[in-house]
Amino acid sequence: MSQPDSTFTVHKPRPFLGDNFLLDNDFAAELYHEHAARQPIIDYHNHLSPEDIATNRQFRSITEIWLEGDHYKWRAMRTQGVAERFITGDASDWEKFEKWAETVPYTVRNPLFHWTHLELQRYFGINDLLNADTAKAIFEETNTALATPNLSTQGILQKMNVEVVCTTDDPADELQAHQFFSSSNNSNSSNPFKLLPTFRPDKAILIEKEGFTEYIARLGAAVNFEVRYFADLLNALERRMDFFASLGCRLSDHGLERLYAADFLDSEAARIFRKRMDNQMLTPEEVEIYQSAILYHLGRAYHWRGWTQQFHLGALRNNNSRMMRQLGPDTGFDSIGDFEQARHLARFLDRLDKDDRLAQTILYNLNPRDNEVFATMAGNFNDGSRPGKIQWGSAWWFLDQKDGMEKQLNTLSNLGLLARFVGMLTDSRSFLSFPRHEYFRRILCNLIGRDVQNGELPADMDLLGNMVKDICYRNAKAYFNFG
Repeated sequence: MSQPDSTFTVHKPRPFLGDNFLLDNDFAAELYHEHAARQPIIDYHNHLSPEDIATNRQFRSITEIWLEGDHYKWRAMRTQGVAERFITGDASDWEKFEKWAETVPYTVRNPLFHWTHLELQRYFGINDLLNADTAKAIFEETNTALATPNLSTQGILQKMNVEVVCTTDDPADELQAHQFFSSSNNSNSSNPFKLLPTFRPDKAILIEKEGFTEYIARLGAAVNFEVRYFADLLNALERRMDFFASLGCRLSDHGLERLYAADFLDSEAARIFRKRMDNQMLTPEEVEIYQSAILYHLGRAYHWRGWTQQFHLGALRNNNSRMMRQLGPDTGFDSIGDFEQARHLARFLDRLDKDDRLAQTILYNLNPRDNEVFATMAGNFNDGSRPGKIQWGSAWWFLDQKDGMEKQLNTLSNLGLLARFVGMLTDSRSFLSFPRHEYFRRILCNLIGRDVQNGELPADMDLLGNMVKDICYRNAKAYFNFG
């Protein structure tokens, strides 16, 4: 019996996060370095603080800018067995950073391992791996850099070539930071980026949630009249849209389990709203009727203003009731939900399209099983009135990693027009997350370059290079028309 061959061909590994990180061949490298890398960033959906941008916040430490609101990292630390005191608790900045540094080696093959080290490289020029041994030196070096004007919030946005930042804002918000930035920017023409609000009226839609009546009172205060009836509510929301528009708003956004599209009469919605304002319990059917009515009216209002509406669908939120009581929402205890999507999507979009009142729309799914559903649903309502009117959005939340992005790009290529895609966003609360655009661009270029290498696409770098530029920047610039 012959002995197995124990010799192996020795290949020198490529440098970690080197110039051709995620790029498998020369065609991919050319597409990225010559076409994608230099494109400005339009970050049309994120959860950054407009106050931090307007006041040009200078962070006191890497902990503050990196760990203050990043529940991707919080989930990893909890899985690693780190106590909550070192995550969201009262531990010092150094103690929290040290625990994160100890966690990082265990994130190998999680996108956090890539993102962590990309951010250390791109913002601070640090090529060392973060771990318990390097933590102290990296903590001190990054803190020193963060004290300089180049790494204030506005310095970061300029450094990363960001052209537009669209924050996520509640209709009752007075947008004082946006007003301040707009006025100061008008007198300081050296600021090269725009800070714009996005209209997120979910609290007015989710009528069954605790605190609904208190929120309606807050909305009434914002418009200086009492919101007693459904017609008052629609009037108040329209007035707030006008106010948002005065500060450059061109988008709305909704984070819902699914879309609501039950049959309704406005009189029914009015009765249900009044019933809830009188603190009476609603049936599930009544909740659905109200939500369907208000979403329809909002959709028509978005169309009239020429806005783009975004729907982030499929998150099952706040699953851990004990931690919800302790920390509140948006603290890392959400997951992918398994809601029925297709039928409700079709009814909602068709109801608006029947009267030609369907605004530009971007659909995002959180459950990967729905990829083909969302990609084909977008195609149902593209009507030739403009390129890519209805978009299937970028891989979102739990899916915005290499595998999820590749699946989204491949499915969009198979079922739609990749060349009309409006590209990536950060969806982040961290000012250090802009290398996610680079991550996406490298993955995009590698997919196309691989097809060229395999003879599946022509080696026409003018054709393909222009498509890459469109997806990374130019499509979004034309689609949103920020002015």
